[in-house]
Amino acid sequence: MSLEVVKEDEEVYSWREVKLASIPELERETVERRRGRDIVIAVDHGPNSKHAFDWALIHFCRLADTIHLIHAVSSVNNEIVYDASQLLMQKLAIEAFEVAMVRTIARIVEGDPGKVICKEAERVKPAAVILGTRGRGFIQSVLQGSVSEYCMHNCKSAPVVIVPGKEAGDESLI
Repeated sequence: MSLEVVKEDEEVYSWREVKLASIPELERETVERRRGRDIVIAVDHGPNSKHAFDWALIHFCRLADTIHLIHAVSSVNNEIVYDASQLLMQKLAIEAFEVAMVRTIARIVEGDPGKVICKEAERVKPAAVILGTRGRGFIQSVLQGSVSEYCMHNCKSAPVVIVPGKEAGDESLI
């Protein structure tokens, strides 16, 4: 008789790697460059997500870092959603290289955004997890839930940086 361990909180999730265009300058990277940090940035198609991405490039990333872009979707098998997400990731990867000369790895992951971001942070073990917030009030966050709040309380493998939305002001961006 063998015993099987059952983990109640463990969820299986689906994901697909994103094939990003090759940037020749990054192909010639040196050994020193590979000693940078890993940084997880949660992205979606919203303006506050882009604002958080811009903030991370300007204020957080260094030359040797690797950015891990994570986008949570309801299904990785929906080609329309996957293609739109892949296009977004491609644009962000090019921008990351042009602005901060950082390497980018992108993943589109199926599942609840908060859980997916925490699970990816556990996998990558980054220096930080950076995400934006929609800027909802307290009541709306309680009623509808907040991905950034979920990550702040449940991401145990890295510090979570929550970048306020654009309405908070653009003083932080160049």
